[in-house]
Amino acid sequence: MLALLLRRAGFSLLSLVLVSACLFLLTHAIPDSPARIVLGQDVTQTQIDQFEHDHGLDRPVVVQYGLWLKGVLLHGNLGTSFITGRPVEPDIAATLPVTLELVIVAFVFSCILSILAGMLSALLRDTVLDYGVRLIAVLGVSVPAFWLALVLIMAFAVDRDWFPPGGVEPWSAGVLEHLDSIALPTFCLAIFYMAVLSRMTRSSMLEVLGQDYMRTARATGLPRWRVLVYALRNALVPVVTVAGMSFGYMFGWALIIEAVFNISGLSAALLTAIQQRDFALVQGIVMVFTFIFILANIVADLTNAWLNPRIVAVRT
Repeated sequence: MLALLLRRAGFSLLSLVLVSACLFLLTHAIPDSPARIVLGQDVTQTQIDQFEHDHGLDRPVVVQYGLWLKGVLLHGNLGTSFITGRPVEPDIAATLPVTLELVIVAFVFSCILSILAGMLSALLRDTVLDYGVRLIAVLGVSVPAFWLALVLIMAFAVDRDWFPPGGVEPWSAGVLEHLDSIALPTFCLAIFYMAVLSRMTRSSMLEVLGQDYMRTARATGLPRWRVLVYALRNALVPVVTVAGMSFGYMFGWALIIEAVFNISGLSAALLTAIQQRDFALVQGIVMVFTFIFILANIVADLTNAWLNPRIVAVRT
């Protein structure tokens, strides 16, 4: 397990460096200078040159990347915003909790419901419940999240006033008020992944239940619940892998959901930074997304190693 963790950590560090290099090159390949955003569109070329010199933008891209990487590795400094003139870490720290809460709640909600639904659908194959779960899963995969968000806002916020139409109430406003404000966004964020994971859980459970060792376990007289736990533990290996990737992908979907519900989270900050050509803030936010995505996959690998120890033996 330790060898697997160390190897995954090494690959993760290499991935972060490669992503940061590609991101740095792409952001600095934009022809428009951030000076036009900071100083205005009527700025002269002399003023643009002076701005780029003051912020080191006139240096070769390789040199700029080396200085940025040095600041990250030695001081944990993700850069300084061209717009505000401040380090980007406080801006990221101020918006990250909102997005992180939405994603975590949606992820837990989708995992619990999808595993239960997929397991029951496999155990009660070709019944009304099985057909219902499969139908809901198809609808969850097919319906666009932004369209569903607009429909839910109209139905439950505008017409009936059951939920707020947008924004997130702080915890200080009350627990119920806060939960009401995140109910619709988290549901829209979770529905797609709940559908995907439920279908995968059903397929994996059916495959495991049809194996010879499962028939042997039932023939030996083991209690039914022990057989189901054993089957579920083996069936969850591919589900956990996809769930780890889904957790990272949810941050991409959160960009759309936060825009529809007018939530000031990390995704909204990324859109603003892109519009303002704020290279440092864009790099910082994307690096946070990348780190979370890689960390989620490491946790998924370790969970799979715990569910099926043979994975550790094969990979080591």
